[in-house]
Amino acid sequence: MSYVSPSAARRAAFRERIQARQAVLMPGAFNAMSARIIEDAGFEALYLTGAGVTNMSLGLPDLGFVGLHEIAEHTARVRDAVSLPLVVDADTGFGNALNVRHTVRTLERCGADVIQFEDQVMPKKCGHFSGKAVVETSEMVGKLRAAVDAREDPNLQIMARTDAAAVHGIEAAIERGHRFIEAGADILFIEATESIEDIERLPALFDTPQLINIVIGGKTPVQSRQRLGELGYGLVLYANAALQGAVVGMQRALGLLRDSGRLDEDPNIVVPFRERQRLVDKPLYDRLDKEYAAGGS
Repeated sequence: MSYVSPSAARRAAFRERIQARQAVLMPGAFNAMSARIIEDAGFEALYLTGAGVTNMSLGLPDLGFVGLHEIAEHTARVRDAVSLPLVVDADTGFGNALNVRHTVRTLERCGADVIQFEDQVMPKKCGHFSGKAVVETSEMVGKLRAAVDAREDPNLQIMARTDAAAVHGIEAAIERGHRFIEAGADILFIEATESIEDIERLPALFDTPQLINIVIGGKTPVQSRQRLGELGYGLVLYANAALQGAVVGMQRALGLLRDSGRLDEDPNIVVPFRERQRLVDKPLYDRLDKEYAAGGS
């Protein structure tokens, strides 16, 4: 029997799960700790969000400020922290088709299971911002072909995102979707779908599974996971639910500290010290410290 690496097995299983089109609910992570919390909460997969990395690491809006080095570093850290399937937001691929090739090779080595590329003009913008622009379809097709050819593991999936709906209308986005699938995309992502009618009809237009992105406060109407599964979506993304929850938690705790001058271990305000240590595997390192201590057997 031939050896199958854990990463290959994980990718193959995740591909099969997405192909079932049962609306896998997937939160976004912005660092290793948020990824740990997502895994601990029992989700099936997670998404490394470029917007989240930009907001939380740089304190900047999602306007194309992060590059491959930063995304690769975060991908490797998240992969070390969790065993869940990992979808990585690679923006526009950080350049042309040759840059996309390099991006795929880099992120595959860092532990990505799905790599997402979009058709915006560099520097890109958040999909729910105004003023976006997209490249010609032929340019994006070339990038996707380069991405497909660059992967070493055939079960590493390439996700193609189009922002054309906001620029040229939903029918143009649908046409691009068909072209991207022909170029080899494994998953399709039509960003910023604004009507329930379009949400309901899109899955039936493609044999390839689709991701729907629910941005809290954004342009896409919120629908239940159950309904999106009935429609046939493969993935349901809440890219920044953890980020927005973390920000409001910090605001509450720090506001209380500012106003009262003290902060006690109230689990309604802050995570308890013991729980914080559990989430970062402190008990494991205590055991290892004893095992490897001088004179230990």
